[in-house]
Amino acid sequence: MQTMIRFENPAFFYALILIPVMIILFWMMMHWRKKALHSFGDWNVIGKLMPDKTNGRFVLKFILIALAYTFAVLAAVNPQIGSKIENVQRKGIDVVVALDVSNSMLAEDIKPSRLEASKLAISRLIERLQGDRIGIIVFAGKAYTQLPITTDYSAARMFLSTINTDIVPTQGTAIGEAISMAETAFKTDDDHNKAIIVITDGENHEDDAVNVAKAAAEKGIHIYTIGMGLADGGPIPVYNSQGKQSGFKKDRQGNTVITRLNEKMLADIAEAGNGVYVRANNTRAGVNMIFDEINKLEKSEIEARMFSDYEDRFQIFLVIALVLLVFEVLILERKTGLQKKFKLFETH
Repeated sequence: MQTMIRFENPAFFYALILIPVMIILFWMMMHWRKKALHSFGDWNVIGKLMPDKTNGRFVLKFILIALAYTFAVLAAVNPQIGSKIENVQRKGIDVVVALDVSNSMLAEDIKPSRLEASKLAISRLIERLQGDRIGIIVFAGKAYTQLPITTDYSAARMFLSTINTDIVPTQGTAIGEAISMAETAFKTDDDHNKAIIVITDGENHEDDAVNVAKAAAEKGIHIYTIGMGLADGGPIPVYNSQGKQSGFKKDRQGNTVITRLNEKMLADIAEAGNGVYVRANNTRAGVNMIFDEINKLEKSEIEARMFSDYEDRFQIFLVIALVLLVFEVLILERKTGLQKKFKLFETH
């Protein structure tokens, strides 16, 4: 067991840059103050006229304020302490989900929409994983890594919840590019069984996905496809800037565009990738059947590092800052009767 420290909000460290600025301003103020007092006459005379004034106490108050500010910044940074367990052995496989986020996935022939049904299917897949690693690729006209391969299922759910059709600016359906990117997400120096799950309506317009899948299969990667959409298809909703539906997508002739599932394409990709193809519908998304097929693959040992929950420690620094401020308030700038008697902060 090893204690680990991390900072929840490290950006607040930049606030410490103000410390030297505060010191410079304080020095300038002290210099101005001394110069102003000298302007009234001889310092020995002025000092006798103001016997209760002391620069030492003024400096001490500034030091307390500066320290309180420093500890307040540390409280905002919020140091956290946790424990790390190393070399935990798990058995599993590596799975990368490639999710289509093109506008055609907004079609509602599968309720509530193809995309939302896909996200729900992936969420159910994550719930069934035990020791397996998962990554997420999103694609439309281009493919992007949304989540690198990880055993952190909480992170996977969080990244999944942020996915929408605006996450990829280029429209299209580049299934081949998505498979290629998913392939590069796997570590090349291990012999773990690897699987790619492509979830799309199959309207591929960008590349030769079948040959890409075949090339990946030759490297031992299994490719499974889930077809999102019904045979009759459906129109593609169009939303305004307020997020409300304003109609359906139309072609140049003004006709409503109907997006249909390309089952043959997805079946060919799965066959070339030594996997299986499943068509989703309104009662199931096919993820259970795909998961059962993936579970038939031999699971390999995966070395993982697990971290316990980190505990906040900002309270300690916040209390210290408050105590310092209380002391600063209690220290008067003028000498009290007791301080006069003991001649505190007095220099000779």
